Amino acid sequence: MKDNTKKEPQVSAFRSLSEQDRTRIRQMALNKRKKRKKIRNTVLLCLLILIIIGAGGGAVWLIQEKRASSSAREFQISREFSDIASKTAARSAGFAADLCVAEGGDIALGEVTLEEGQTGALMDLTAKKVLYAKGIYERIYPASITKIMTALVAIQYGNLTDTVTITQEDVTLEEGSQVCGFLAGDQLTMDQLLHCLLVFSGNDAAAAIASHVGGTQEHFVELMNEYARKLGMTGTHFGNPHGLHQDNHYTTVYDIYLMLQEAYKHTEFIDITSLSSYTVVFPRADGTEASIYLEATDYYLNGLATPPRNVTILAGKTGTTDQAGSCLALITQNAYGNPFISIVLGAYDKTLLYEEMGSLLEKINEL
Repeated sequence: MKDNTKKEPQVSAFRSLSEQDRTRIRQMALNKRKKRKKIRNTVLLCLLILIIIGAGGGAVWLIQEKRASSSAREFQISREFSDIASKTAARSAGFAADLCVAEGGDIALGEVTLEEGQTGALMDLTAKKVLYAKGIYERIYPASITKIMTALVAIQYGNLTDTVTITQEDVTLEEGSQVCGFLAGDQLTMDQLLHCLLVFSGNDAAAAIASHVGGTQEHFVELMNEYARKLGMTGTHFGNPHGLHQDNHYTTVYDIYLMLQEAYKHTEFIDITSLSSYTVVFPRADGTEASIYLEATDYYLNGLATPPRNVTILAGKTGTTDQAGSCLALITQNAYGNPFISIVLGAYDKTLLYEEMGSLLEKINEL
């Protein structure tokens, strides 16, 4: 049972009081309870207010943080795009800074004219300027000017000291093709073949180089097209290493300029294409020694044409097929030592070709 021994004296004492005193005590107890309740409610209200204020402040802080983060992010994104654009522009400017860039259509130069259907150009490599342009982005057939790229790939991927054995495939070419006169089983070095390729424009030399360097002529042509893409030759597709006509074998004047400018960086190319002739000596399959004299196909070099006064022929390449006409691409130097690239394509014969090239070359000392 519950122990009420302590409570009973308090109850007895309370009952002994007068009614007035008991009422007063009850009122005091009631007031005390009300006061405690009021204090408790006040404390709870204060806590509630603090919670609300805290929650509101937190919300404001989060909103501000979000806005600040968003602003920072927007700024960074803007900056990143700006950086990307700047870097892209810098790369483009860097690439174009080394090139002669022709904007728009043809560019006239005094009385220089090419026949209808012909294309050509004159580039100042020092000033990085196109001085003359006619149809420089039109698709044309390059004929043996193709061999500039053949030489570039041979220099890039081949070893000029290698010995190459001529195969029957290398000498089985279309009738009337320009050949050095090699026979299956002949042995020549890559350096000898490169001379035969560039001085005399031998198609058998081109085929032998392609087979040796590429493993097959088809793979070598893939290397040619890959090299062309690296140079930015967007209007070019090669189908063979020599330039004999194929419908899918084409280029542009501007791409020839890009190719020739690259060749200008290689001393092997310059040294060989400045020769007026070359004699190649090599062993035949039967053990006998063969010697073949080859004259340069460039009339300026072999003496059949004379360049304008104070113009030096540094390097270049000729090309001729029925579809391409007579073609010539040159690197020259004026009286002040400044280099130029001049290109004339599609002339109906060699006489006209060198007359037109001469009219371009006469300008390089007047500028």
